[in-house]
Amino acid sequence: MRDITDIADVKRRYLGHLSLEKGMSEHTAQAYSEDVDKLTRYLADEGVAVERATTDDLEHFICTLQDVGIQPRSQARIISGVKSFYKFLRMEGYMEADPTELLITPKIGRHLPEVLTIAEIDAMIDAIDMSKAEGQRNRAIIETLYGCGLRVSELVTLKLSQLYFDERYVIIQGKGNKQRLVPISSVAIEQITLYLEQTRSRQTVQRGSEDILFLNRRGAMLTRQMIFHIVKQLCELAGVRKTISPHTLRHSFATHLLEGGANLRAIQQMLGHESITTTEIYVHIDRSRLRDEILQHHPRNHTRQ
Repeated sequence: MRDITDIADVKRRYLGHLSLEKGMSEHTAQAYSEDVDKLTRYLADEGVAVERATTDDLEHFICTLQDVGIQPRSQARIISGVKSFYKFLRMEGYMEADPTELLITPKIGRHLPEVLTIAEIDAMIDAIDMSKAEGQRNRAIIETLYGCGLRVSELVTLKLSQLYFDERYVIIQGKGNKQRLVPISSVAIEQITLYLEQTRSRQTVQRGSEDILFLNRRGAMLTRQMIFHIVKQLCELAGVRKTISPHTLRHSFATHLLEGGANLRAIQQMLGHESITTTEIYVHIDRSRLRDEILQHHPRNHTRQ
């Protein structure tokens, strides 16, 4: 095993490993890198070489996180970053054994996300001013966010070439550049089609955004911040007194499918969760009601009264 002579170089290579080989977004990879910085500063203060750290050293590091008031959820994220870093060091030949294997992640109380009722979602849609130029676009955005359970990043990067309306599905580019097929409701198809015909077809599209579905007034891709603004504004106009974000529509999508009887594994695949345990946060109703279908149970497939 070799010693680390330049920790800064090792960190740079680790950051590249996360981005290129693990497919992490720049934001996530940077967060992992910052967690490693916390560890290396602590070990330097203790006079312990990174590649010589033991499980006891790392447990003491975790104790310092607790001492300064870092919450269990944040502790768990930092530990995840530390484990990832030591796996990289072992792969690079700096260590024979992984000292993080026996680290215990703090228990995190499961927090059920805020969920909108179908009536509240309908109220938000009814609050859209369809007389404005962006009205039909915003209607299509809400129907797509909710109807497909998308992340904001997935919505703003959704391409025309990823729409397969005849087959009633869309291809979504999710985390880690992983693709998944997501069924799309007839209501969402209808609203997107109206947006394409009435709004987008009349716009001058900026170079580089030709294949992007949802555009701003200047013909460029929408920002995540703009989607947050649209959702929060509609929430206020609809009189919904819950603290929500675009992600709330994704949570609501999953919850309503489960309540309608959809299969948990199918919901996992639609949401793009790698682990079923991530999806199980939505299981707060009787499991005996679960069945196999998705579109059959989706509320947006039913005619609104």
